[in-house]
Amino acid sequence: MILATQLFNLAVAIAFLSLAIGQIMSMVRLVIGPTSGDRVLALDTMVINALGLVVVLGTYKGVQIYFEVSLLIAMLGFVSTVAMARFILRGDIIE
Repeated sequence: MILATQLFNLAVAIAFLSLAIGQIMSMVRLVIGPTSGDRVLALDTMVINALGLVVVLGTYKGVQIYFEVSLLIAMLGFVSTVAMARFILRGDIIE
């Protein structure tokens, strides 16, 4: 039982570290991205990394509200990515 708990804590720590490194790398791409398409993809990747962080945190704490928050983050991330892409392509969001 103790070994399983230690392995779980190790897996959570590795997941947090991996997602944090991915988030930092996405922030760097957001800042130095030469085109607006790179910046949109970096923001979308940051949303996915934030979603992963919330899910890992919910798994670690065992609280189900984090999973509902992750659904809201996913929906807002999708809508914002579509809106930004549409703004870049057409210059307006609402026709």
